[in-house]
Amino acid sequence: MSSPLAPSGSGPITDPAPLSLCAREPRVPADRLVAEMVPPPRFDSVRFSTYIPDPNQPSQTEAVRVLEGFAAGLGPGGAGSGKRRLFGFGKAPKKTPAGPRGVYLDGGYGVGKTHLLASLWHATPAEPELKAFGTFVELTNLVGALGFQQTVRTLSGHRLLCIDEFELDDPGDTVLVSTLLGKLVDAGVALAATSNTLPGKLGEGRFAAADFLREIQGLSAHFRALRIDGEDYRHRGLPEAPAPYSDAQVTDAAHATEGASLDAFSPLLEHLARVHPSRYGALTDGINAVCLTGVRPVPDQSTALRLVVLADRLYDREVPVLASGLPFDQLFSDEMLNGGYRKKYFRAISRLTALARDAGKLVDPR
Repeated sequence: MSSPLAPSGSGPITDPAPLSLCAREPRVPADRLVAEMVPPPRFDSVRFSTYIPDPNQPSQTEAVRVLEGFAAGLGPGGAGSGKRRLFGFGKAPKKTPAGPRGVYLDGGYGVGKTHLLASLWHATPAEPELKAFGTFVELTNLVGALGFQQTVRTLSGHRLLCIDEFELDDPGDTVLVSTLLGKLVDAGVALAATSNTLPGKLGEGRFAAADFLREIQGLSAHFRALRIDGEDYRHRGLPEAPAPYSDAQVTDAAHATEGASLDAFSPLLEHLARVHPSRYGALTDGINAVCLTGVRPVPDQSTALRLVVLADRLYDREVPVLASGLPFDQLFSDEMLNGGYRKKYFRAISRLTALARDAGKLVDPR
C-alpha cells in the first residue's frame, strides 16, 4: 500500500503510513456474526445503576423500573424460560400466550435507549450464549449469512433477543423480520428492541410504507411500548461540537497516533458501496482513531444510509473521528433531514459529533 500524499503546502511525510479503511475488504464468517451478538464495547460496563434518569423526565425512571422487572422474570424457571408465559405465572401453556412478548423502548436519539437495552442484556440471569444483542441491520445480515431456517434454529434456544435501532427500510425486511420474530415468540424467546419510532408507526414517511403497513401492525403486537422522553444526553450540558481541523492537522495526527486510519472522505464513501454493511464492524477492527480529510455533504440517500451504519459501528466501538472540511451537522441535505430517514441522520450527526469531541485530544492532548 502506498503512503498517503502530504497535503498541499506541507513537507513530505516520513513517518510510517497510517492505516486506511479504503484498503480493507473484510470477510466475516457466519460464526463470527453469531458470536458477536453481544453489547458492543461502549456498553460493556453499563448497568441499570449507571443510567442517570433526567429528574425532569419521569418516563426515564419508569423505564428502568419496568426493565428491571422484565429482566428478573427471565431467569431459569421464570416467565421467559422456554415456553413459559412472559407476563404471568404457572406452568408452560400448550399454546403461545396472547399479548406482548417483549418490550419496545421508544424515544428520540440520545435519551439512553441503547444503554437501557444493554443493561437489560447484562441483568438477564442467563449465560451469554443464551442471550443475543444486535442491531436490526446485524439481525438481517445474520439471516443472510445463515439462511432463515438456521437463524430460527440458532436463536430459538435463546432466552432473550435484544434488537437495537429497529428499522424497516423496505418491504422485504419487513416480512423477513416479522416472520422471524413470530417464530421466536412461538419458541418462547423474549424480545426487547429500541427505535426512534413507535412499533405501530414504523415505516411512516418511508418509501412504500403502504405496502407493508399490515406487516408492521402485526409486528407491533409483540411489544409493550415504553416511551422514553428527554433531550440528547450527548449534548446535555456539553460544549458545542468542535470546528473541523485543517487537512494538515488531521494528517499529522493520523501519523502520530498508533492504530489511526487516514482516508479522504469521498473515496471512503465510494469504498463503503463495495463493502456490505454487515462488514463495517470488521472494517474498523484494530482502528484506534479515524482521520478524515475533505468532509463534504453526502451526495445521495444510499450513500447517506451506508454512512449511518459506519457511524453506528464507530460509536459502538468508541473510535474517535478527527476530520477536516465541513462540520458533521452539514453532512446531510435539508431534504434528507426532512425525509423518512431523518431520525437515522440526526442519530448519525449526534454520534459523529460526540466522536469528534473525543478526537480533540489527538490534536491537543492537554
